Amino acid sequence: TRGADPIQSLIAYDKLNVKLCGTYCGLSDSYDGASHQAITDLAFVRAIPNMTVITVADAVETKKAVFAIAEHQGPVYLRLSRAAAPVFYPEDMKFEIGRGITVREGGDVTIITTGTVLHKALAAAELLEAKGIQARVVDMHTIKPIDEELIIECASETGAIVTVEEHSVCGGLGSAVAEVLAEHMPVPMTRIGATDFAESGDYEQLLVKYGYGPESIAEKCEKVMKRKQVQKK
Repeated sequence: TRGADPIQSLIAYDKLNVKLCGTYCGLSDSYDGASHQAITDLAFVRAIPNMTVITVADAVETKKAVFAIAEHQGPVYLRLSRAAAPVFYPEDMKFEIGRGITVREGGDVTIITTGTVLHKALAAAELLEAKGIQARVVDMHTIKPIDEELIIECASETGAIVTVEEHSVCGGLGSAVAEVLAEHMPVPMTRIGATDFAESGDYEQLLVKYGYGPESIAEKCEKVMKRKQVQKK
């Protein structure tokens, strides 16, 4: 945030063709603690006019995003993780700014995620499937402009939404999705994300402690589905 003023007043205000890459995002710089864990960056850059905001899930998507933003005219913020992440996408995956990707189909609940926690969401969907629950999983790599059409489609077809992000629940993916739902398709929703500063420690252990583990995500999905059932009654 020390670079906040020039980003807003010089780059975005003049619509300069500048690409910014943020690293150490989420809890990925785990051992350096809260001072080095960026959990409010999406909220800041998403609020800036003219700024496109992207956060990627793996190495393949990162490469695709870099080429896409190079061709895009205007300021872009690309959010990266410091920690290693499993590669999910094939080399020929299609990446389009502003268009989310449905990576798993399901009709009972939708998990909308962004960044490297995608693989946690997919693991949660596997746990839910073992209980007979079909969870749709969406990689919402572009936070701004967000894919409103896809969000509305998911809300209409599954009736319940859970967002997962390594970022504060205020101002990031969850807020962006909630804004779309409030205006177009209100359904039961739960946001999974940071509610306070974290601490120093092993990255995977921090993810589990702060609610990003597959078991925790699956539990939140089951709870939001119960709210959907109550709403139907």
